[in-house]
Amino acid sequence: MIGFGVLSGMAVTLRNFIGSYFEKDRLTTVQYPEERETLPENYRNFPFLVYDTDDAEAGLRCVACKICEKECPPQCIYIVKSEDKKPDYMAKPQFYPRIFDIDISVCMSCQICVEVCPFEAIKMDKVFELSRRQRFDALLMGKDELAKSNTYYHQIHPLEAAEVDANLAAAAAKKKPAVESKATPSANT
Repeated sequence: MIGFGVLSGMAVTLRNFIGSYFEKDRLTTVQYPEERETLPENYRNFPFLVYDTDDAEAGLRCVACKICEKECPPQCIYIVKSEDKKPDYMAKPQFYPRIFDIDISVCMSCQICVEVCPFEAIKMDKVFELSRRQRFDALLMGKDELAKSNTYYHQIHPLEAAEVDANLAAAAAKKKPAVESKATPSANT
Protein backbone atom coordinates (compact mmCIF):
# COMPACT_ATOMS: atom_id res chain seq x y z
CA MET A 1 0.00 0.00 0.00
CA ILE A 2 1.34 3.43 -0.90
CA GLY A 3 2.21 5.60 2.12
CA PHE A 4 2.16 2.76 4.66
CA GLY A 5 5.81 3.46 5.67
CA VAL A 6 5.03 7.12 6.31
CA LEU A 7 1.98 6.26 8.40
CA SER A 8 3.85 3.68 10.49
CA GLY A 9 6.66 6.19 11.09
CA MET A 10 4.15 8.82 12.20
CA ALA A 11 2.56 6.24 14.54
CA VAL A 12 5.95 5.62 16.22
CA THR A 13 6.51 9.37 16.59
CA LEU A 14 3.02 9.86 18.08
CA ARG A 15 3.50 6.93 20.48
CA ASN A 16 6.83 8.36 21.72
CA PHE A 17 5.36 11.86 22.03
CA ILE A 18 2.41 10.72 24.13
CA GLY A 19 4.52 8.24 26.11
CA SER A 20 6.97 10.98 27.11
CA TYR A 21 4.23 12.66 29.19
CA PHE A 22 3.51 9.54 31.23
CA GLU A 23 6.98 7.99 31.64
CA LYS A 24 9.53 10.41 33.10
CA ASP A 25 12.60 8.35 32.12
CA ARG A 26 11.57 8.26 28.50
CA LEU A 27 13.12 10.63 25.98
CA THR A 28 14.73 13.00 28.45
CA THR A 29 16.82 15.92 27.26
CA VAL A 30 20.08 16.67 29.02
CA GLN A 31 21.03 20.35 29.09
CA TYR A 32 24.62 19.54 28.18
CA PRO A 33 27.17 21.92 29.64
CA GLU A 34 25.21 22.42 32.85
CA GLU A 35 23.98 18.83 33.22
CA ARG A 36 26.02 15.75 32.42
CA GLU A 37 25.11 12.11 32.30
CA THR A 38 27.44 9.74 34.10
CA LEU A 39 29.47 7.73 31.64
CA PRO A 40 29.54 3.94 32.00
CA GLU A 41 32.72 2.38 33.35
CA ASN A 42 33.57 0.71 30.06
CA TYR A 43 33.40 4.03 28.16
CA ARG A 44 36.63 4.76 26.34
CA ASN A 45 37.93 7.77 24.51
CA PHE A 46 41.65 8.54 24.28
CA PRO A 47 44.60 6.77 25.93
CA PHE A 48 46.57 8.05 28.91
CA LEU A 49 49.69 6.85 30.75
CA VAL A 50 49.43 5.56 34.32
CA TYR A 51 52.01 6.39 36.98
CA ASP A 52 52.14 4.92 40.48
CA THR A 53 54.10 7.33 42.70
CA ASP A 54 53.65 11.02 43.44
CA ASP A 55 56.10 11.93 40.69
CA ALA A 56 54.77 11.37 37.16
CA GLU A 57 58.25 11.05 35.67
CA ALA A 58 59.60 8.59 38.24
CA GLY A 59 56.51 6.42 38.66
CA LEU A 60 55.55 5.99 35.03
CA ARG A 61 54.75 2.34 34.27
CA CYS A 62 55.82 2.65 30.63
CA VAL A 63 59.25 1.19 29.84
CA ALA A 64 59.30 2.32 26.20
CA CYS A 65 59.03 -1.17 24.73
CA LYS A 66 57.31 0.40 21.69
CA ILE A 67 54.79 -2.42 21.26
CA CYS A 68 51.91 0.07 21.30
CA GLU A 69 53.64 2.19 18.66
CA LYS A 70 54.03 -0.84 16.38
CA GLU A 71 50.48 -2.11 16.86
CA CYS A 72 48.66 1.22 16.50
CA PRO A 73 46.58 1.03 13.27
CA PRO A 74 46.65 4.78 12.45
CA GLN A 75 50.28 5.09 13.70
CA CYS A 76 49.45 8.01 16.00
CA ILE A 77 51.84 7.00 18.83
CA TYR A 78 55.44 8.21 18.73
CA ILE A 79 57.97 6.97 21.33
CA VAL A 80 61.67 7.72 21.78
CA LYS A 81 63.42 5.43 24.27
CA SER A 82 65.79 6.95 26.81
CA GLU A 83 69.51 6.25 26.69
CA ASP A 84 69.80 5.63 30.44
CA LYS A 85 67.76 3.56 32.89
CA LYS A 86 65.83 4.62 35.98
CA PRO A 87 64.13 2.59 38.72
CA ASP A 88 60.54 1.85 37.83
CA TYR A 89 57.59 1.54 40.22
CA MET A 90 58.94 -1.82 41.44
CA ALA A 91 62.49 -0.39 41.96
CA LYS A 92 63.85 -2.33 39.00
CA PRO A 93 66.04 -0.34 36.58
CA GLN A 94 64.18 0.11 33.31
CA PHE A 95 64.31 2.23 30.22
CA TYR A 96 61.70 4.96 30.11
CA PRO A 97 60.16 6.98 27.31
CA ARG A 98 62.09 10.19 26.75
CA ILE A 99 59.34 11.24 24.35
CA PHE A 100 55.84 9.74 24.30
CA ASP A 101 53.40 11.55 22.01
CA ILE A 102 49.91 10.67 20.83
CA ASP A 103 48.27 12.62 18.03
CA ILE A 104 44.64 12.77 19.16
CA SER A 105 43.53 14.11 15.79
CA VAL A 106 44.48 10.73 14.28
CA CYS A 107 43.67 8.40 17.21
CA MET A 108 40.55 6.33 16.54
CA SER A 109 40.12 5.12 20.15
CA CYS A 110 40.43 1.48 19.16
CA GLN A 111 42.07 0.47 22.47
CA ILE A 112 44.62 -1.80 20.78
CA CYS A 113 47.45 0.03 22.56
CA VAL A 114 45.82 -0.82 25.91
CA GLU A 115 45.41 -4.48 25.01
CA VAL A 116 49.00 -5.01 23.83
CA CYS A 117 50.73 -3.16 26.69
CA PRO A 118 52.41 -5.82 28.89
CA PHE A 119 53.05 -3.34 31.73
CA GLU A 120 49.47 -2.02 32.16
CA ALA A 121 50.86 1.46 31.42
CA ILE A 122 48.26 2.67 28.91
CA LYS A 123 44.58 2.95 29.78
CA MET A 124 41.59 4.65 28.17
CA ASP A 125 40.33 7.93 29.56
CA LYS A 126 36.78 9.24 29.81
CA VAL A 127 37.67 12.84 28.93
CA PHE A 128 36.10 13.72 25.60
CA GLU A 129 36.29 17.52 25.62
CA LEU A 130 39.66 17.92 23.95
CA SER A 131 38.93 20.66 21.45
CA ARG A 132 41.75 23.13 20.84
CA ARG A 133 42.02 26.45 19.05
CA GLN A 134 45.12 25.49 17.08
CA ARG A 135 44.90 22.85 14.44
CA PHE A 136 48.10 20.79 14.45
CA ASP A 137 50.54 21.11 17.35
CA ALA A 138 47.84 21.50 20.00
CA LEU A 139 46.36 18.12 19.06
CA LEU A 140 49.68 16.38 19.74
CA MET A 141 49.60 15.35 23.41
CA GLY A 142 52.96 14.81 25.07
CA LYS A 143 54.02 12.66 27.99
CA ASP A 144 53.33 15.42 30.53
CA GLU A 145 49.71 15.76 29.33
CA LEU A 146 49.15 12.01 29.03
CA ALA A 147 50.51 11.04 32.47
CA LYS A 148 47.77 10.58 35.07
CA SER A 149 47.99 8.98 38.49
CA ASN A 150 46.80 5.55 39.51
CA THR A 151 44.29 7.20 41.87
CA TYR A 152 42.75 8.98 38.87
CA TYR A 153 42.55 5.62 37.12
CA HIS A 154 40.75 4.21 40.20
CA GLN A 155 38.26 7.08 40.04
CA ILE A 156 37.24 6.59 36.43
CA HIS A 157 37.47 2.76 36.20
CA PRO A 158 37.23 1.41 39.79
CA LEU A 159 36.59 -2.27 39.01
CA GLU A 160 39.16 -2.53 36.22
CA ALA A 161 41.79 -0.62 38.24
CA ALA A 162 41.35 -2.86 41.28
CA GLU A 163 41.81 -5.93 39.10
CA VAL A 164 44.92 -4.49 37.43
CA ASP A 165 46.47 -3.54 40.78
CA ALA A 166 45.76 -7.01 42.17
CA ASN A 167 47.43 -8.61 39.13
CA LEU A 168 50.47 -6.32 39.42
CA ALA A 169 50.76 -7.02 43.17
CA ALA A 170 50.52 -10.77 42.55
CA ALA A 171 53.21 -10.56 39.87
CA ALA A 172 55.46 -8.54 42.20
CA ALA A 173 54.89 -11.00 45.06
CA LYS A 174 55.65 -13.90 42.75
CA LYS A 175 58.96 -12.35 41.65
CA LYS A 176 60.00 -11.29 45.15
CA PRO A 177 60.46 -14.81 46.64
CA ALA A 178 62.45 -15.85 43.58
CA VAL A 179 64.78 -12.88 44.02
CA GLU A 180 65.11 -13.50 47.79
CA SER A 181 65.91 -17.19 47.28
CA LYS A 182 68.75 -16.24 44.93
CA ALA A 183 70.08 -13.65 47.38
CA THR A 184 70.20 -15.91 50.47
CA PRO A 185 72.95 -18.54 50.44
CA SER A 186 71.91 -22.08 51.24
CA ALA A 187 72.79 -23.60 54.64
CA ASN A 188 74.54 -26.65 53.12
CA THR A 189 77.41 -24.69 51.53
